[in-house]
Amino acid sequence: MPTFAIRLARSTGRLLLALVAVAALVVVFLALIALTDGAGSGVGAWLAALGVGVVAALWRGRRRRTRAARLVPFVPVVIAAALTASVCVPTTPMARQYPPDLPFVATQHWSLDTGSRVAVYHYPPAKSAARHPVPLVYLNGGPVRGISLLDHRFLRLLARQGHDVYAYEQAGGGRSDLLPMDQYTISRSVRDLGAVIRRLDTGRGKDKDNGTGTGTGQVDVLGFSSGGAVLTRALADPGVAAHMHRAIVAEPGPMDGPTAGITGHKGRESARDLAPAMTGPRSTYVPRYGVAFGLMRLGLLSPETGLIGQAEGVNAFTAADLGSDTASAYCARDAHRIPTEDSARNFSFSAAASLRVQRTVRDSPSIAAQLKRSRTPAMLMIAECSSQVRQWATAVLANDPAVRRTQYMPGVGHHMWNGLDDNNDRAAAVITAFLRDRPAPVPNYPTREEIPAFLRDHR
Repeated sequence: MPTFAIRLARSTGRLLLALVAVAALVVVFLALIALTDGAGSGVGAWLAALGVGVVAALWRGRRRRTRAARLVPFVPVVIAAALTASVCVPTTPMARQYPPDLPFVATQHWSLDTGSRVAVYHYPPAKSAARHPVPLVYLNGGPVRGISLLDHRFLRLLARQGHDVYAYEQAGGGRSDLLPMDQYTISRSVRDLGAVIRRLDTGRGKDKDNGTGTGTGQVDVLGFSSGGAVLTRALADPGVAAHMHRAIVAEPGPMDGPTAGITGHKGRESARDLAPAMTGPRSTYVPRYGVAFGLMRLGLLSPETGLIGQAEGVNAFTAADLGSDTASAYCARDAHRIPTEDSARNFSFSAAASLRVQRTVRDSPSIAAQLKRSRTPAMLMIAECSSQVRQWATAVLANDPAVRRTQYMPGVGHHMWNGLDDNNDRAAAVITAFLRDRPAPVPNYPTREEIPAFLRDHR
């Protein structure tokens, strides 16, 4: 019995040493991936890690007498090489696979004077409704993400209420063309927005259905989430703001670096960590994409990484990869009835490009002084269960003297038009009332004077 126990202990010890060796080589590989920024799809890091393993195995086996004994240290090297090689092998197409066209709206492609080529969707106003003469441009969040089917449904509702709605997917998102990675910046996003609204404002935007331009003089803009941050910065840019009639900033992200550095409280409890886990395939379960997206999120790989190309990353990323981020856009009480926001065929998100845009926001100087000179009539929308830092929204209210009303939306999370209950109708009523200069359906809250109390009360 003692002999058996000794043998078992020795075997267990050897197994543990082998596992430690495998883990050590994997760590070396990941460190080299980070140091080389994934150059050459990670092959260089893999070869270097393999070389380290071979040298270590030769050193460990140098005093062993038999050839078989000298080969034993190579077993962990072979296992580690096989595991890490999977990070270097693409499993999705490396050329961009764009979502198919939607069955209910035509996809137009506009080549902007900035060099971007973006997908545009037009929902003409319903003939049965009183037409609002100013076109409305919708700028979705992401920041580099396709427009979800849930958002398309809300845009159709606005069109049924008489709005002439245009929506475009920012460069790199959805059906819009990709940009070189170093061109994804918050400044480029503002310039692209300016190009879109100038095209509509001057009547050059051609309606595919009748070949005519809008010719209305100015444009209303609704910016949601990171789209709200782009819109806020556009309000601070006189050249862009000159073409805007009215602006609605809904649940904005941080407008500049100083605002992005704020770590204040958020809204009422969201469904994050309460909702059931999202179902469906995850690219992050595949070693290559799990490593790439994980290291990018940790800041150990740059968005320009050579590990995976931009197109491959967009093709690979799925809605399930967003994890609890989707649930955080809903109130805690809605945790078990979160709607399906999109289909797998329509979903598109560029994690790398989005991270790069967010980085340029964090690195940007304050725009408060420029925003204080804004004269475009604006409205701010804030959700009760917002997952956004409250100061991201109140900074807009505090610094933009042209914000005429703030609409605190009870009973909804960050994604205010979510198809639940009457949330879409309530959001549409607030938007329509402001754009048509009618009385607000909910109180003007918080006002600038109420910001300190609003933050203190953790509303």
